Amino acid sequence: MNKPILLSTPHISDRELEFVHEAFDTNWIAPVGPHVDAFEQEFCQLTGAGYAAALSSGTASLHLALQLVGVKSGDEVFCSTLTFVATANPITYLGAKPVFIDSDRISWNMNPDLLQEALEYRARIGKLPKAVVVVHLYGQSADIDPILKACDRYGIPLIEDAAESLGATYKGRSSGTFGNIGIYSFNGNKIITTSGGGMLVSNNEQLVNKARFLATQARDPAPHYQHSEIGYNYRLSNVSAGIGRGQLRVLNERVAARRRNFMIYTSTLRNLPGIEFMPEADYGSATHWLTSLTINPKAFGADREQVRLALAAQQIESRPVWKPLHLQPVFAECECIGGAVAEDLFTHGLCLPSGSNLTDADLERVINGITAVHDGSEKKEQVLIF
Repeated sequence: MNKPILLSTPHISDRELEFVHEAFDTNWIAPVGPHVDAFEQEFCQLTGAGYAAALSSGTASLHLALQLVGVKSGDEVFCSTLTFVATANPITYLGAKPVFIDSDRISWNMNPDLLQEALEYRARIGKLPKAVVVVHLYGQSADIDPILKACDRYGIPLIEDAAESLGATYKGRSSGTFGNIGIYSFNGNKIITTSGGGMLVSNNEQLVNKARFLATQARDPAPHYQHSEIGYNYRLSNVSAGIGRGQLRVLNERVAARRRNFMIYTSTLRNLPGIEFMPEADYGSATHWLTSLTINPKAFGADREQVRLALAAQQIESRPVWKPLHLQPVFAECECIGGAVAEDLFTHGLCLPSGSNLTDADLERVINGITAVHDGSEKKEQVLIF
């Protein structure tokens, strides 16, 4: 029986354990400590962000980010629709309501033209959103310049959900560092992991300091426990931060490995009829956290779901592209501006195994599995990828 090939698994080096041992040796087993401080500093050095707060998850980071820019109950927040539900859930934590924006074909991210048109209309009727949340999908930056320009025109804070895009760049600069606040995720399936964790970054030191305050139960400076605001238990542990410090040291290697996966997939599968890969926009460099493609069933001879099931039968995990949030039952009453592009990408899109620890044999199994579906046979002469 073949071993399972999973979509995206943690990839640990030797350095992480050194930092974890240090945390144990010094008894810093707490949601504060020297690794947390160092992780924040090293993260800023790597991304170019001004200030950072290490938190318990990307979702927690986004929750605080929305609160920090003033989102309150009854507000509306414009949000990418082609993304994981964790992008929009924190909007509802605050009693606000998401309004979803469709994707473009260039990057699969938020369509800047739709955003600009929507903001112009909302300005005319006096109903501007409180914030905009843009996602950098599958390791590729959205087209930030026109998005930021549209937000700045109306004084609307921009929050970047860079949970999937650490290591990606836009015009030479790290995604997540352009807006008022950026957030990242270190979940186990991301390019680097702390097993679970997140980071909030901003060039505004006061915002980051307030994030740390809120993340530690909003404890006032007093010798006793005093609280004038509602806070949260959102700080990252010193042990997890130690893992993160080790992972930061191999980030470039992890990005290179995933880009290599993408190049191998594209070089061997792009000539199959009906296969189109997620484009890499010319304004930046994508990490290809997940290699994603679309399948035209008429040209390919099978649809996305048939391919997914055929791979699953061979112990190969693949997954449909994110179901657009405006199609999710929980958000059925929310407005969506556009939506046809995201719906089409969901209908035809598939994410392939993309971990940085995949072997050449793993990649060949995936490639042969897809090729076999096209040929209508479970037996296919091995594809040589080198």
